Amino acid sequence: MTLARSAVNAIGLIAAVCTTVAFVPQLIRVWQLRSAREISLTMFLIFSLGTFLWLLYGIFIHSVPVTLANAVTLALSLAILALKLRFDRK
Repeated sequence: MTLARSAVNAIGLIAAVCTTVAFVPQLIRVWQLRSAREISLTMFLIFSLGTFLWLLYGIFIHSVPVTLANAVTLALSLAILALKLRFDRK
């Protein structure tokens, strides 16, 4: 693997970690507040669908970084959606 290829892979890995970990503070906040009123249900439904499609894409192209990042992001997104539906019912 060339240095340029390694640098590109490192950029992709860092981007995947950043965009995935970005959901953790939101999940923690929703859990602590027991409220998700300020979260858009439509946005998270569309986002979750898009993440699921990226996950499928990663599987189809046999890309471990794309697959792993989107699997974790989808799990976090679905957890936020589940909490939103749970807390909004109250």
